Amino acid sequence: MSVVEELTDGVQRPPAEVRFADELARLRDADTGPRPPGWALSLTAARRFIVGDPDLGVSRKFVGDPSLIDRALVALATSRGLMLVGEPGTAKSLLSELLAAAVSGVSTLTIQGGAATTEDQIKYSWNYALLVAEGPSERALVRAPLLRGMAEGRVVRFEEITRCPLEVQDSLLSPLSDRVMAIPELTGPGAMVFARDGFNVIATANTRDRGVNEMSAALKRRFNFETVFPIADFTTELALVEAEAGALLRRSGVAAAPRRDVLEVLVTTFRELRTGQSARGDTMDRLSSVMSTAEAVSVAHAVGLRGWFLRGEAGNAEDFVACLAGTAAKDSPEDLAKLRRYLEQQVSGRSGAQWKALHAARRQLPG
Repeated sequence: MSVVEELTDGVQRPPAEVRFADELARLRDADTGPRPPGWALSLTAARRFIVGDPDLGVSRKFVGDPSLIDRALVALATSRGLMLVGEPGTAKSLLSELLAAAVSGVSTLTIQGGAATTEDQIKYSWNYALLVAEGPSERALVRAPLLRGMAEGRVVRFEEITRCPLEVQDSLLSPLSDRVMAIPELTGPGAMVFARDGFNVIATANTRDRGVNEMSAALKRRFNFETVFPIADFTTELALVEAEAGALLRRSGVAAAPRRDVLEVLVTTFRELRTGQSARGDTMDRLSSVMSTAEAVSVAHAVGLRGWFLRGEAGNAEDFVACLAGTAAKDSPEDLAKLRRYLEQQVSGRSGAQWKALHAARRQLPG
């Protein structure tokens, strides 16, 4: 068993630097471009890690505008942080993970934003047994991701930053502007931690959460903002859902690959419910629930699991409706009624065996 296999054996989702360790090694060996101080790869090699390089056997990992990757990498090479905003499920977190792995070789210095996130979880806290026994000391200091990232010269990821209270967000001001963090409890050299080359922050925020805890103007000035948009092309989205759902199903012990015709109906349904417009150009009710590509992958995974473990076959339209109901009911009970109208009015009359099966399976909806 290789080192990578040992690290991933039994792990549900290894970090990017472990999953793609071989690709990163090949890129480092072939990398002759200039590297910003503290970076593990040059900008061109980091870009190839994310968008792919067939000549080196590097897979494409992010489906989106390649110019977004260029702007994001340039932003990380500056003295400003990078803020990725967009609709839920547009792969902002995946992109931040890939960027951190390419730039620093480590993507696990991560802060998960939320209402309960505290400044201690971002900067540092104390081992209280040692604190009581010895007083404040570097040995008693428990380093959180931001302090570690500054001291080690690595990229720190701050997921869903706008879910944190404003005063918690503003704990980033000094590290991002002065590149220093004060630890007033300590004396001597350890009282000030200065950021090393390679340190920066990637934050994410989804557009549905923005305004819940709006960022201060001072903090906004310390970030370059980039918007991650949903996948515009149907064929690209279908290929992505097929690849990701297939990988998840294999990981779950499912031997049957997802059916292409079922996935075509699934992706089309998600796109129409997301945009409020059918492929024929009809205007329809949009669901308030998130109907993102990531959610489509999750539903495709559930459809395959349901079909395989209940009947020993790939999932069908009835499985799709049963799994889709749970997605549609997340935000509003009215979404189930909208979904029912879609299946009755928009699906009716469409050609194709799976569309007819989907229309017939509408009675699987609860209520």
